[in-house]
Amino acid sequence: MTINPIGVAVPVFFLLMAVEFFFSWRQKRQIYRLNDTLVDLGCGVGEQIIGLFAKLFKIAIFTFVSETFGLLSWSTDTALTWVVGFIGVDFFYYWYHRFSHRVNFAWATHVVHHQSEDYNFAVALRQPWFTQFYSWIFYLPLALLGLPAMVYVISFSFNLLYQFLLHTRLVSTLGPFEWFMNTPSHHRVHHGVEEKYLDKNYGGVLIVWDRIFGTFQIEEEEPTYGILKPLPTWNPLWANVQPFVELAKRSWCSHGLLNKLWMWFAPPAWEPGKGEVIPDFPPQGRDYDRDNKGMHSYLLFQLFPLVAVMTWLLLFEKDIDLALKISLALFLILTMVSWSALVEGRSWAPLSESSRLVLLLVYGGLAYYLVPTTMFACLALVSFLLSVGSLVWLKRSWVAIVD
Repeated sequence: MTINPIGVAVPVFFLLMAVEFFFSWRQKRQIYRLNDTLVDLGCGVGEQIIGLFAKLFKIAIFTFVSETFGLLSWSTDTALTWVVGFIGVDFFYYWYHRFSHRVNFAWATHVVHHQSEDYNFAVALRQPWFTQFYSWIFYLPLALLGLPAMVYVISFSFNLLYQFLLHTRLVSTLGPFEWFMNTPSHHRVHHGVEEKYLDKNYGGVLIVWDRIFGTFQIEEEEPTYGILKPLPTWNPLWANVQPFVELAKRSWCSHGLLNKLWMWFAPPAWEPGKGEVIPDFPPQGRDYDRDNKGMHSYLLFQLFPLVAVMTWLLLFEKDIDLALKISLALFLILTMVSWSALVEGRSWAPLSESSRLVLLLVYGGLAYYLVPTTMFACLALVSFLLSVGSLVWLKRSWVAIVD
């Protein structure tokens, strides 16, 4: 049985979010909103689900290039190999991250991570779904050096896990560490929409790359978080698709074939014949906060089985049948879309959530039918009680928000 270490981190993420919420509550600071947190989690769930299938492709390419064209031979038993892997991954992450902010088609994927107007540990989980289809290209120089794929994967995982800790408002500055390490203060700047904060502090673990390549900015006052063109929805699917729809419209409406093509590769603020046009500050359309508060207790309760299923899926992904993995992936995405509809009070939300709960009931029955053991009998019973109980709860607590 093979265990995915990312699955181990999922409960830790939620524990740290709870700790952050507790301390912010003690300080009488509201840094969490359930509606915003749900779309953060929805984006994170979707990114991990797509990664279950995409990462095999990425690792296979890296391994092929490393073993076929690698210039040097590296031993995983020496510290030098791991130092090169850690620094190399962080260096190329800087350039991938900078590219993602300065090239339109890449920004259309990465912008998802910046859409939230909050800043907390949950925002760290708001990961774009489609970035992973091109980001691997930036790390191929490490493969050409012959770096073992295992060193790359572990260094990359550490890099991302470290960045989770950067997404908090509760840590001010960290003294001498601010000179060479990326810190919450530095990363808050990266999420700011003030003009002086735009396109700054791209680093992952180290901030030295920003200092060297001229993209460093110190935090002078707490930034205004979000993006210059806010997205008024809590739907994680639309959050990932809308930027491409918007970019396609901008390309289609541009005059001339060259402008239409260049729109996909130009900087995000580029306009034909005008160059880069930074929108006015503060951005128009901020402070979207549609929130069906009557569903909060229901949604918070539903998070527990979601975390359990997601943890199990990530922990034992290599041992799960492909058909079951695909069906669970689609079910989890449906779950997050349905919950966003509930918190927004959409008229179709009861139908989508009822359908989800019926599917959960079917899952339980199929599990016991296919594997008639005591464990799966218990799972079937739990799914039955959760589905029926949730349906009753949903019927009693649902109130649509009228526009």
